Amino acid sequence: MLINMKQMLEVAKENKFAVGAFNVADSNFLRVVVEAAEENDSPAIIAVHPTELDFVKDEFFQYAVSRAKNSSVPFVIHMDHGDSLASIMRAIHCGFTSVMIDGSLLPFEENIAVTKEVVDVCKKIGVSVEGELGTIGNTGTSIEGGVSKVIYTRPEDAEEFIEKTGIDTLAVAIGTAHGIYPKDVKPELKMDVLEQIKERVDIPLVLHGGSANPDEEIARAVEIGIQKINISSDYKYAFYKKCREILASTELWDPNAIFPDCIDAAKEVVTQKMGLFNSLGKASLYREMNEKPFRQNDI
Repeated sequence: MLINMKQMLEVAKENKFAVGAFNVADSNFLRVVVEAAEENDSPAIIAVHPTELDFVKDEFFQYAVSRAKNSSVPFVIHMDHGDSLASIMRAIHCGFTSVMIDGSLLPFEENIAVTKEVVDVCKKIGVSVEGELGTIGNTGTSIEGGVSKVIYTRPEDAEEFIEKTGIDTLAVAIGTAHGIYPKDVKPELKMDVLEQIKERVDIPLVLHGGSANPDEEIARAVEIGIQKINISSDYKYAFYKKCREILASTELWDPNAIFPDCIDAAKEVVTQKMGLFNSLGKASLYREMNEKPFRQNDI
């Protein structure tokens, strides 16, 4: 079942759970996310960074779209950190049902203008749009980048930004970073900032940089009102840790001999995250809705 982000997260918001957005960089990671979702009857978001799209190429998404459409659980295929209208249009051409335009490093008014331009295009074709306010940190262990000093989302700015752009979802900055934190760094999320934002806005909220944060903080963020949590490094780390173990102890070279155990290791992490987000078994909610066609104004 392939739906857009607005459809995905409105159900999550109403039923008080979050959906994991897992960055996919090849067919192995697509298998991890899709199979974990199906085995746990959980909705999931297939997220793709522009550099990942460059790597797998456009044709890969004929397979991804077909796999998602023919599944019994709901999926969104989402452009993560789209950096221009051109990258957004490329994703739409590939069959993505949701896009993010990241103008977070721009001045506030420029971020509004760039984001609204994307919204105006996407609203006409049923593609959801995520915007971002504030900045995400950078641990130096992710291709997604980030900044050395986090700028937290101002609740009053969030309210104005949503009103002026018409976005469907908003990524907020409350202290997370992309990648795996160094051993001497303990992330602490500012829940008071999230609570203040939640008091002012009504659209689904997104947490980027969800890897390597304490489970209790993530669970609290979901309880307050986060509906989408981005995960990349945690499950990729598990995949490649297992891959290194296999290659260090054998002379195997066939992918079908090396990768199955790596896929299983990554699926364990994805399953744990789905449990943390309270999305296990929630795919049934979307099947119930799918018995009746979505109204056009629901898109």
